[in-house]
Amino acid sequence: MNHEILKTSEIRFLLGEQEVNIDFSVSNYKPTTTLLQYLRSLPDRKSVKEGCAEGDCGACTVVFAEIKGNALKYKAVNSCIVFLASVHGKQILTVEDLGKGKHLHPIQEAMVEEDAGQCGFCTPGFTMSIFGLYKNNNEPEKSDIETALSGNLCRCTGYRPILDAAERACIYKGMDKFTGKEHQIFQQLTEIKSNKEILFLKTEQNQYYLPFSLSDLLHLKKENPHALLAGGTSDIALRVTKKKENLPLIIDISQLDELKTISKNDNIMFFGAGCSLEDVRIACEKEFPSLFSILSVFGSLPVRNNATISGNIGSASPISDTLPVLMALDASLEIQNIHGKREQKIEDFIVGYRKTTLSSDEIITRIKIPFQDKNNILKSYKVSKRRDLDISTVNAGFMLNINNRGLVESIKLVYGGMAAFTKRATQTEKSLLNKEWCRENVENALKNIQNDFSPISDARAGAEARQLLAENLLLKFWNETRI
Repeated sequence: MNHEILKTSEIRFLLGEQEVNIDFSVSNYKPTTTLLQYLRSLPDRKSVKEGCAEGDCGACTVVFAEIKGNALKYKAVNSCIVFLASVHGKQILTVEDLGKGKHLHPIQEAMVEEDAGQCGFCTPGFTMSIFGLYKNNNEPEKSDIETALSGNLCRCTGYRPILDAAERACIYKGMDKFTGKEHQIFQQLTEIKSNKEILFLKTEQNQYYLPFSLSDLLHLKKENPHALLAGGTSDIALRVTKKKENLPLIIDISQLDELKTISKNDNIMFFGAGCSLEDVRIACEKEFPSLFSILSVFGSLPVRNNATISGNIGSASPISDTLPVLMALDASLEIQNIHGKREQKIEDFIVGYRKTTLSSDEIITRIKIPFQDKNNILKSYKVSKRRDLDISTVNAGFMLNINNRGLVESIKLVYGGMAAFTKRATQTEKSLLNKEWCRENVENALKNIQNDFSPISDARAGAEARQLLAENLLLKFWNETRI
């Protein structure tokens, strides 16, 4: 494959019902221009607001309609952390598309009737988050509404009428003016996505690849070993919006349906590397409740709709919310390059502060989570200043197996936020093996946590506080699992 002969290509998407083509070679936009910046540059899309530029406030929320199987799937996303190049083949909807004047959408009518507008700055974002719920959940419970709005902040603290408006609106079972046009939109998006040739988006400052097959992706990574891989861009977009970096070479995996599959056999559940964290969360609710629990407090729904499971693992952050529980679950990775595959336990994959064993020509293709022994008890924990949309101070994933004599047969105590990378409290584990699972033994084991970790002090907590949190989480685990 010789990518030197590829000509600069354009992206195509629908903005409302209008098809948009952007050729970056003649455009003022860059592939890494955020969707928010693009929309704000248009004369008739001023509803989207920049409040934080990091996916934290929801003022820029829009809804994507995407092809999933044989239907359209609607999802709310933060446009401030989405690269413009990645919207190829999608329909973008903002509050301007819902209704105007006397022809309001049921959500807009409910917002008016419940006096949910207040100052109005955040109102379009709330409206679009409710729209995502409206199109996906016909009879939402209160918890569903709160989850849908977890990524939206109201500066006037007018949450109650907004919640009431959401409940009032979502009685129409997703039916609205978009319903009758979904077949047409599906056909338009299908035509856009029918071209499977690699898109090579080039400007004076950027080279941005959009492959559509795993084979093309592997060859691109071989030929561009220093390229930055982008999935959901929920993390790397901050390098653009906050640090003002120029990212000169990117390979975007967001168009690869091969990497978005979820399947299982008798022993293992498989998640494609491109699966969104929300898709993973929904799929693992029954099989892996400890992972479901931690993902339920990962960012917000718009963040989870965009972020990928492989991105969270591959970033190797010491406070990654998924890593402790995945390690406790004994999860492994399928890793590929053009020469073949290899498999590695996630526990061995992370080797230092944001360092992994991944070679420059390799990519993560699948995450494998084995189904657990019926006697295994698994729990996940997150300590943060806010329940939603906050980085962990300390997090943990624990696994316990007690034999029929009441003794600890096996145990894993995995912590994040306690070292330069997520790691097990091995000395603490050894001190509990083959002992009765009782408070006295657990309290005696706590002193070993000081030998396992030497945490640092930072803006989120002091070293002493982290040590105490780690000890208390183990005590909490015992209290929740005692016989």
